[in-house]
This record gives sequence, structure tokens and C-alpha cells, in this order.
Amino acid sequence: MSEECQEPGPEGSQGRSPGSGGHSEASGSGKCPPPTTPTTWSLPRWRAYVAAAVLCYTNLLNYMNWFVIAGVLLDVQKFFQISDSSAGLLQTVFTGCLLLSAPVFGYLGDRHSRKITLSLGILLWSGAGLSSSFISPRYSWLFFLSRGVVGTGTASYSTIAPTILGDLFMGDQRTRVLAIFYIFIPVGSGLGYVLGSAVKALTGNWHWALRIMPCLEAVALILLITLVPDPPRGAAEKQRKVVMGGLRSSWCEDVRYLGRNWSFVWSTLGVTAMAFVTGALGFWAPKFLFEARVVHGLQLPCFEQPCDSKDSLIFGTVTVVTGIIGVVLGAEASRRYKKVNPRAEPLICASSLLAAAPCLYLALILAPITLPASYVFLALGELLLSCNWAVVADILLSVVAPRCRGTAEALQITVGHILGDAGSPYLIGLVSSALRARHPDSYLQRFLSLQQSFLCCTLIIALGGGCFLLAALHLERDQAQAQQPGTTDSKDVDSRDMERQSLLSHTEATRQDS
Repeated sequence: MSEECQEPGPEGSQGRSPGSGGHSEASGSGKCPPPTTPTTWSLPRWRAYVAAAVLCYTNLLNYMNWFVIAGVLLDVQKFFQISDSSAGLLQTVFTGCLLLSAPVFGYLGDRHSRKITLSLGILLWSGAGLSSSFISPRYSWLFFLSRGVVGTGTASYSTIAPTILGDLFMGDQRTRVLAIFYIFIPVGSGLGYVLGSAVKALTGNWHWALRIMPCLEAVALILLITLVPDPPRGAAEKQRKVVMGGLRSSWCEDVRYLGRNWSFVWSTLGVTAMAFVTGALGFWAPKFLFEARVVHGLQLPCFEQPCDSKDSLIFGTVTVVTGIIGVVLGAEASRRYKKVNPRAEPLICASSLLAAAPCLYLALILAPITLPASYVFLALGELLLSCNWAVVADILLSVVAPRCRGTAEALQITVGHILGDAGSPYLIGLVSSALRARHPDSYLQRFLSLQQSFLCCTLIIALGGGCFLLAALHLERDQAQAQQPGTTDSKDVDSRDMERQSLLSHTEATRQDS
């Protein structure tokens, strides 16, 4: 019975007063061991780095799945006979299902085995991706549905994997590991384009790009099951001295706590602006570059499959290179600058986004005039955007209490996708189609319509920079609060802790008196 067990004091089980016989009543009963006895959890350093390597490899495959379709978008449009707006909806379905699933996986990740949840997610997205490669052109709606299922599976990984790394490392080590982990967002995105276009070039059939991915994901699943641990929540911050079986706050209490955490709120809005722009660029940039080369007379229009995939290869390569350099620069700048300025992380994010806005604007404006200059500014814009991926993850892990980081990751992903890349590819495609409908159809008008629909991205990314500036105002206070015990919803959870301690103490005192 619960009243026969007593909560340990701050010093753990050694801090309890013995009973008359030199033993506590709870231990003598043998019915209920103390549920919150601190136990030492440790992992060899090499095991932690092996686990991080496996998670990085799986993250690579995760983001390759996001953009493998974008690498063969022209062929998909020809195969299923869909317009620009419908093609944009394809990515919207993917991210829409991802954002709807993220809160569920965040809840499960904070309360159940993260390893099992990740394994089920990999099985789900790899199975859906493989089956989608066999869909007939008559059932385009089924292809849309399969991309939604892939998005549901990837939600588990994007939500939970960073929290495992947060519990394996801390301080500068965490910053470096997160930098490597988030390098694979642009690298995976770029390789998604490269894989799709390269496999299509080798086989003459874009479907094979979707059939190769499950083989790589099967390897990731085996490595995850055998090599990745599931550390207790907050193990790194607590010097690997963790309380097992303690009270958990409810999901609603976690959400209320996060809603009052202004560093989390403003950084989430900044991430949303990043997601809006990267989602639009990631989906439409290869086609934009293709149309630009048609306008310059460097490329013939695509009339039938397979379409020329050179632009996907170029954009994929640019994304990989700028992603690696940008993530390393951003993480290293954050690590060095926060030694002299505790608000360094959001300030670096704000600076990079405010600098990326004019770069993207010039890339769009110069495309019909000089294509090489457009490529240069596009690469600079992607470089500046990539500086933030590891830094924003470090912000979240530093300002949110360990017990609800999965929920925080899920909410950030959900908001980022709802207001960001869930709608931006469809919005860009919709505006492009509407502009084309108002003018006589021509190759120049196709290009100009896509160019003009892209211009809103420059304003969005500048607003994202402003959000990070606001996050910097609250950062130190929220970091201090996150380090305090019971900060998920301090009023509700701490009051319940006090009530429970009082009840147990009263029960124990009554038993000893009798």
C-alpha cells in the first residue's frame, strides 16, 4: 500500500530516520520499496558517442525522406498529371500529418519508452514510402495519402531523438553533438534531391528512389535497437543521479508551463519563420532554377518524362555544402560567444535571419538577369539559414525543464509546421498558378509567376529574426527556472509534492506513535 512507503529526503534513502529496530517501516514490510530512490545511471562515454552516431545517421535518412520527392517533382507531376498547386499540396499533406502526430509522439516520449516509439516510427515511414512506389497514376489520391503516412512516421523521430541526445550530453559537448546532429538536416535534404535525381538518371524510373530508401532505413532500425540506450529524463543535468518513478505532471500542466516560457514561445515563432522559408525553398527551388535556365536559353522545356534533373543535383549539392558549413559556424559561434554574452544563442539566430533576408531577395531578383549571381546569393541565404539549426535546439534544451522536453519539441514542431512549411509549398504553388492564370501562358510567365510568389519569403524570414531578438530578452530568466526542480508547472506540481510529503510524514508519525 502506498501509505507504507515513505518518500526519501534530499539525501535519498540514506537520509531516512530508522525505526525502533534500526530499520525503516517501509523496508521492513517488504511490500513497497521507496518509489523515488535516487539511483545512479551511467553510460560509458564511447557508448554515448556510438548512440549519437546512430541517431545522426537516422536523422540523415529522415530528412532525405522529406525531399526525395522534390528531387523528381517534374516527373511526379507528369506521372500523376497534377498542377503546381496540387504538387505543393503534396508536401502540405506530408507536413500536415507530421504536425498532427508530433504532439502524440511528444506525449509518448515524455512518459514511455523513447526507443520503442522511435522504432515504430521508422517502421511506419519506411513501409509507407516503399508502398507508395507501386501506386498507379490512376490513384494519385493514394500517393498523397502515403506521403501523409510517411510524415506521421517521421514525426516520431523529429520529436524524440533530440531529447535523447539532451539526456546523454550537456554543456559544450551537447552543443557540439547537436551541431553534428543538425548538420544532417541540410545534408539529408540535399541528398534527398541528389538521390532522387541520380537514381532516376540511372534507372530511368523515379519510383526506384522510393524503393532504395527502405533498405537504408532497415539498417538504421537494427542499429537503433542494438546500440541506442533510453536514458532517464534529465540524466545529464543531474550528474547522472536520477530519481526513478517520481511524480509526473500532466500534459496540460506541461503546456501551461511552456506557454509562460517566453524564450520558448519567441524562439518557436522564429523557428516557424525558418520552416516557412526552408519548406518553400526546398520544394520549389529546383523547379525555379529549371525555369530560370529555360528563360536564359540554357535548357529546353520538359515535355515528357524523364525531365532533366541537373537543377536538383545542383541545388542538392549547394544545400549539402552550405548546410555543413552553416551548422558548424553557427554552433561554434554560439559556443564561443556565449562565454562572454549569455544571450548569444538567440542573438546569433536573429543576426543570421536578418542577413539571410536580403540574400534571398537578391537571389530572386537577379535570376532573370544573371544566373550565376542568383546562385551565389541563394547559397549565401541557405548558409545563413543553416547557422541556426543546432542553436535553436540548444535554446530549447536550455530553457525547458527536462521532464517535458519531448512535449516542447512536439509543440515547436507542430507550430512550426502549421504556420510554416505545412502551408508554404502549397501557398507558393497556389499564388504561382493564380498569377499564371491572369496572363497568356509562356515560359517567361511561368518563371515570373514562381519568382513573384517567392518574394513573401524575404519578409517572413526578417520577422523570424525579430522573434529571436525578443527571445533574447527572456533567455536568462527561463534558463534559471529550467534548472530548478519541479519547474514544469511549479504551482500545481510543487503543491502536490508538498501534500504528498505531508501525508506520508503524518502517516509515518502516527504509525510510530502507535
